[in-house]
Amino acid sequence: MDGVTLGPLMVDVAGLELTPEDRDVLRHPLVGSVILFTRNYQSAEQLRKLVADIHSVRSPALIVAVDQEGGRVQRFRPEFSKLPPPRRIGHEFDLDPKQGLALARSMGWLMAAELRAHGVDLSFAPCVDLDYGVSEVIGDRAFHARPEAVAQLALAYLQGMKDAGMAATAKHFPGHGAVVADSHQSLPVDRRAWNELGDDLLPYRRLIANGLPGVMVAHVLFPAVAPEPASLSRRWIQNALREELRFEGAIFTDDLSMGGAKEFGDVVARATAALRAGCDVLPVCNDRASVVTLLDELEWEIEPSAHLRLVRMRGKSAPERDELLAGDAWRASQDLLARTSAAPQLSLTAGNA
Repeated sequence: MDGVTLGPLMVDVAGLELTPEDRDVLRHPLVGSVILFTRNYQSAEQLRKLVADIHSVRSPALIVAVDQEGGRVQRFRPEFSKLPPPRRIGHEFDLDPKQGLALARSMGWLMAAELRAHGVDLSFAPCVDLDYGVSEVIGDRAFHARPEAVAQLALAYLQGMKDAGMAATAKHFPGHGAVVADSHQSLPVDRRAWNELGDDLLPYRRLIANGLPGVMVAHVLFPAVAPEPASLSRRWIQNALREELRFEGAIFTDDLSMGGAKEFGDVVARATAALRAGCDVLPVCNDRASVVTLLDELEWEIEPSAHLRLVRMRGKSAPERDELLAGDAWRASQDLLARTSAAPQLSLTAGNA
C-alpha cells in the first residue's frame, strides 16, 4: 500500500481490536482516517495497541481521531484525566482573565498530550460555538457567550494543543450555538443573514489568523445564505471559509450519518455534495453499511492538495505515557485541574440572602 494517498472518508471500527472486515475497509483508497469511540477503549495499553495497529495498515499511515473535548464529550476516561467542560474554563476567565487563559492553554495541552502519548493524532477541539443559552447539544461545550472571550480562550487552547504536538480543529462552523435543534437528530435552521453572523465568525477569524489547522463544518441550514446546510454548501465552504476567511487548512464535515444531513439524499449523494462543496474529510460514523456503500459507489478523484491538508493533521512526535506522567508539565496540569475541579467560590451579598 506504499505511496497510496489518503482518501476523504473517515470511518470507525468495531471494537477493541481490528477485525478482518475493519482491515479490508481501512485498506480502501477512499479511506484516509479513523475515528474512535468509547466502545474502542478499555485501557491505556489496549488503546496504544489499537492505534498502532491502525497506523500499520497503510503507508502513509491513516490519521486517527477522537472527540475528547472534556466535560460530557470525552470518549476515553479510565486512566485519562477528567477534563473540565469548556464552560468551566470560561467561568475561570470571568473571575480572572489571565488565569482563565492559562487554564485553557493547560487543558488544551493536557488533552492533546495524553492522546499523543497513546498515538492518537487529533481530537476535534476546540468547540468555538457561542453560548446563546438555547442549544442543549452545545450547552457547556461552549467556552462563553461573548465572542471575544471565546476567541481568546480558543486561541490559548489551540496553542496548548500545538505545544503537545496536536493540530486543532475548530467546530462547528459557522456556528451551532444559536439553534435549538440537535443536528444529530434533525436539521437545525438558523434564519440569520450573513451580516448578522459576525459574532459567530469572530473566533474563526482570530484562529485562522493564527494558523488554525482544521475546521469542522456543521449540519446547520442558513436559508438566507444558502439552500443547503453549511456542510454541503459551496457558498459556505468555498466562498465564506476559503475565500472570505482565507482558511487554508483541512475541512471536515460533521458526521454524514447524522440526522441533520439525511434530508439531503442518500449517503452517496451527501458525500458527493460535501466533496463538491470543498470538504476534505467526511466522517461516516456508526453506520458500516453506509461506509460499504460509499466504498462501492462513490466516484471521486482524490486531490493531492486535500491529501496534503489531511497529512498536516498528523500528530507530531510526543512522549509516551510513562514519560508523560513522570514529567513536570503533566504534574503542573494536574494541580491546575484539581483546583479547577473544586467548587467555585461564591461571593454572597445581601441581595443573595
